[in-house]
Amino acid sequence: MLQPKRVRYRKVQKGTNRGKAHNGALVHFGEYGLQSLENGRITNRQIESARRAMTRYIKRGGQVWIRIFPDKSVTKKPAETRMGNGKGSPEYWVALVKSGRVMFEISGVSLDIAKEAMRLAMYKLPVKCKFVTKADQETELDKECVGSCSCNCEDGKEAS
Repeated sequence: MLQPKRVRYRKVQKGTNRGKAHNGALVHFGEYGLQSLENGRITNRQIESARRAMTRYIKRGGQVWIRIFPDKSVTKKPAETRMGNGKGSPEYWVALVKSGRVMFEISGVSLDIAKEAMRLAMYKLPVKCKFVTKADQETELDKECVGSCSCNCEDGKEAS
């Protein structure tokens, strides 16, 4: 299971999880990715279960990257305990995921195998996801770039 080796504080506050992901929103390491469509908390057990489903389907043929890490502890009080007496002890670890975050990546396998492996992983996760490819994201970025382009790319120079 994934969990931090050490943390500064054992018990953390819940916090909020709003907005879209800016960091980690593109497929970076592999050819195909699994992108979250909504915000949520994913436990270390769910991450491990999704990883196992993918690697078993691709039969250790390709390479899998896990782009999220459960670094936030969730506490729980024992059953049948009276109110008060402080916060409970840490029970498990979660990764906060925003919409648009690429959680898993695969390379070294065909498109059909990657789609099926990601579909199996989607069933293990508590958030809605979609299958994305690196090539599709590059074409989307190129479309956004045409027009008023300030990045000095070839498309922007031709358009202006």
